[in-house]
Amino acid sequence: MSVAQASREKSRPSIFWPLAAVIVPVVGALARIEIRGAENLPREGAYVLAPNHHSEIDPLTVAVAVWKMGRAPRFMAKESLFRVPVLGSALRATGMVPVARSGRGPGGASQSIEQARGLVERASGVIVYPEGTLTRDPDLWPMRGKSGAARLALAGDIPVIPLAHWGEQQIMPRYGRLRLFPPRRRITVVVGEPVDLSDLVGREHERGVLTEATSRIMGDIARLLGGIRGEQPPAELWDPAKNGQAETGRL
Repeated sequence: MSVAQASREKSRPSIFWPLAAVIVPVVGALARIEIRGAENLPREGAYVLAPNHHSEIDPLTVAVAVWKMGRAPRFMAKESLFRVPVLGSALRATGMVPVARSGRGPGGASQSIEQARGLVERASGVIVYPEGTLTRDPDLWPMRGKSGAARLALAGDIPVIPLAHWGEQQIMPRYGRLRLFPPRRRITVVVGEPVDLSDLVGREHERGVLTEATSRIMGDIARLLGGIRGEQPPAELWDPAKNGQAETGRL
């Protein structure tokens, strides 16, 4: 991948510069990240980036990929973390987006509207794991998504960019230990075109709309991952509720 032209948010001096000076070389020693479809990530303006989640280390590789594509990586983070001394200050300084544990009901909708308005005003992007936690699918396919990414995108008419990545499981298997050798294992990152939610904008309060939007997002992520793996994704995504597993996670 050719080096992407940096956005204004990346080219301006910020706390991301010293963070990148440390994190990018460390991740580079562990992995060789190959990025496809970088042109699909907006150079400027707000966006919601929705990746799959199959390894505890993939937030780092996704963040580095976003930085290499010219944008500053910001994540959704649990609201409680913003109250932790030092950590809370760091999260606020980097523009991370707080999210409450419960995002349903009128309060959740109001929070989404405020978050979306903030992203648009700051012309910032945010990375939201729509699964909310590590996939429970035995074969590491994406599982059923939660509504956080869809809710945020529809509240502000913000594009949702699907992203699939594969290879981190060689470095840190799900619930496993970090493997330092061999170094520089290849990780493939594919950025898709924005998910078409145009017919759902303004209808997020209607019954079933968030479910439909989330299904489209997860479907696009699964198809991108299938392309990387050279396999057909499952027709029905893994559902923890149907498989006797409790759901936990960020969103």
